[in-house]
Amino acid sequence: MYAAVLHALGETPRYEQFAEPVAGDGEAIVQVRAAALKPVDRQMATGSHYASFRDFPVVCGLDGVGSLEDGARVYFAGPRRPFGAMAERTVVRHAMCWPVPEDVDDGTAAAIVNPGMSAWLTLTMGARPAAGETVLILGATGTTGKLAVQIAKLLGAGRVVAAGRNEEALDSLRSLGADATIRLRPPGQELTEEFARAAQVAPYDVIVDYLWGWPTEALLAALTRSDFNAGRSSRIRLVQVGESAGPTITLPAAALRSSGLEIVGAGSGTVPSLDVLQATYRELMARAASGELHIDTESASLAGMEEAWTREGRKRLVILP
Repeated sequence: MYAAVLHALGETPRYEQFAEPVAGDGEAIVQVRAAALKPVDRQMATGSHYASFRDFPVVCGLDGVGSLEDGARVYFAGPRRPFGAMAERTVVRHAMCWPVPEDVDDGTAAAIVNPGMSAWLTLTMGARPAAGETVLILGATGTTGKLAVQIAKLLGAGRVVAAGRNEEALDSLRSLGADATIRLRPPGQELTEEFARAAQVAPYDVIVDYLWGWPTEALLAALTRSDFNAGRSSRIRLVQVGESAGPTITLPAAALRSSGLEIVGAGSGTVPSLDVLQATYRELMARAASGELHIDTESASLAGMEEAWTREGRKRLVILP
């Protein structure tokens, strides 16, 4: 079979032949129909991710959509190494093959699950917004951020403020449920003022942070202003998810003492049970099937893997065998 094969960290996967997978006990062979190319796939191939590949050659891709031997169409995740999702076939545990609704096409199903479940679980397990609360999404112009805006509204947020670095993408977020937007310009007093002004309509209750770095520092400067917290009795929950703007911040002690700020992390250390994952998947797919959740995708062939790997764009790239 053909697959996207990685021979060493830092290289580009090659479109070439790879050994056929053989199913063991509790496993299924999946005929791959679509596999999304995500930031984590690239991170694992460069060695920058904690779960990066160590043995080579290996096939890239963590999840996708495919058909089982009985013809059932499923979303699958966690192929057994050295096999991966970016191949004509792969091998996966039966427990990680979940049915895809008829109304969700292959590309959407392959693209939406990873970022969609991440956003959904971050909000429901980390932030736990109550109905009517105000949610700020830092990094709302990325794929996961866009879904977080939509999901926050579906979960009953009274007001969603979307902050991002891509001005064109920001303009589209109002149609996805954002009530206000903030363009993240280089750090400075102006950005702090924008965060403060946006909170005057309704103070932030929940912050989902995909950026960290200087945008978060500018936000903290707003949160610690005396006028910002005047008369506030409830706490602000900040869920730290990503670090695309920087891995570190300067955290003034006043940010914790004077603002009622609580900071928690969302990541591999907070993975829920399989039952919770499956329930979240079903909810996510039902919302996608009904049109309540939207994700922008574009496709590339498996044979064009080497060009697709380095392609940049705002849409989630789906690899088709």
